[in-house]
Amino acid sequence: MVNSTVEKLSPTRVKLHITVSPEELKPSIAHAYEHIAQDVQIPGFRKGKVPAPIIDQRIGRGAVIEHAVNEGLDGFYRQAVEDQELRVIGRPSAEIVELPELKDYSGDLIVDVEVDVRPEFDLPAYDTITVTVDAVEADEAAVDAELDRLRARFGTLVTVDRPAAKGDFVELDLVATIDGAEIDRAEGVSYEVGSGELLEGIDEAIDSLTADEQTTFRSKLVGGDHAGEEAEVSVTITAVKERELPEADDDFAQMASEFDTLAELRASLAERVSEQSVFTQGAAARDKFVEALIEAVEIPVPPQLIEDEVHTHLEGENRLEDDVHRAEVTEASEKQFRTQMILDKIAEDANVQVSQDELTQYLIQSAAQYGMAPQEFVNALQQGNQLPAMVGEVARNKALAIALGKVTVVDTNGKPVDLTGFVAVEGEEPTDAEDEVAEEAQEIADAAADADAVVEAEEAAAEEAPKKAPAKKRAPAKKKAADSE
Repeated sequence: MVNSTVEKLSPTRVKLHITVSPEELKPSIAHAYEHIAQDVQIPGFRKGKVPAPIIDQRIGRGAVIEHAVNEGLDGFYRQAVEDQELRVIGRPSAEIVELPELKDYSGDLIVDVEVDVRPEFDLPAYDTITVTVDAVEADEAAVDAELDRLRARFGTLVTVDRPAAKGDFVELDLVATIDGAEIDRAEGVSYEVGSGELLEGIDEAIDSLTADEQTTFRSKLVGGDHAGEEAEVSVTITAVKERELPEADDDFAQMASEFDTLAELRASLAERVSEQSVFTQGAAARDKFVEALIEAVEIPVPPQLIEDEVHTHLEGENRLEDDVHRAEVTEASEKQFRTQMILDKIAEDANVQVSQDELTQYLIQSAAQYGMAPQEFVNALQQGNQLPAMVGEVARNKALAIALGKVTVVDTNGKPVDLTGFVAVEGEEPTDAEDEVAEEAQEIADAAADADAVVEAEEAAAEEAPKKAPAKKRAPAKKKAADSE
């Protein structure tokens, strides 16, 4: 049988002492002989039919033990994790302490595995927390601003004879040079002054210029063969245009909406502003709630896990020697870790379950954000084994919405903020009717994996087999037992 004990090395790291009896290891040894018999060629024996004594003589029992340990270590580790009810979060490191006797395979296999685990902590009662968000009033000024934005969509551009100002549209001719050599040119470019969507420094350069005036400025190029290089840019304004808005009246309401009168349109805009304010305040409350929990709870951070993440991040940016940036990334990674631990704890305490419909709808929404077709997005996730991460993300979002409903939220005026519609109700079943993508969700429901597959994938993501981790050298079978696939 497989026996295990756990030794706590730190609040975030444990060592599993795993003892595997000869009887438990026996199936792995039998499989090792079968696999080796398939791989070796010995004169007088057909492939796959080499007897065990011949393998012992020609290959050696050491190779058989090594193969058996490599094959069985994953299962022994997972059983130990399950028996000890550990919630692992990092990559394990295995060390073979003792191997069975080679002469008869007697004696135990003893393995030590170190791995990072979720730290233990308690959350404060949510109803003791108060967060303050900015006051948002759906007043006439807000409705006017929303109406003006709608009018701008139906506005026309009119050429004016005056200097360009923020909000105007200008037509530009641009010439970029580096060391006196022209490397790019563009004519008739339409640009909204103040939008910051063209080149850095252009807004300052063309401010107050009129048509047919020209100036130069220096800026880093954002496209082409010289992207990222600094160039001298010559810009000539060929026209200045301002947006002329249509009159806000009943005729405009009928043209721009389904309403017959301006009053009806304004009422609809007021409702939209109110809904937007709830979303804005809800998002702010959610972030401040998490910040409050981070400040209220001491959550140990596993150093090696963070160090590995930071190294990978800096290596991808080719900035491994940038100590200042390393400190910034380390701080951000530690905060992200604490945030995830808090959200996982909230989900666990609330016993949050992710339904297939919730996962599917989340996948469709995420696909839209990446500009991908839902099926294409799901296929990419499956190939990268990222579906479990999506399950965890849905669970955290759902748990946070439930917890936020128990928090006191007020605005800067001291007025209670009603976040009904933004927060989730504990125990409430999800509905498809509220989501515009329900029909499309059904099309990829099968591809998103059924409930059992989701559960299995989530468990697999939580535990990496020690065979994928580097191991310390103490026994002949150790390295392959830790590293081989």
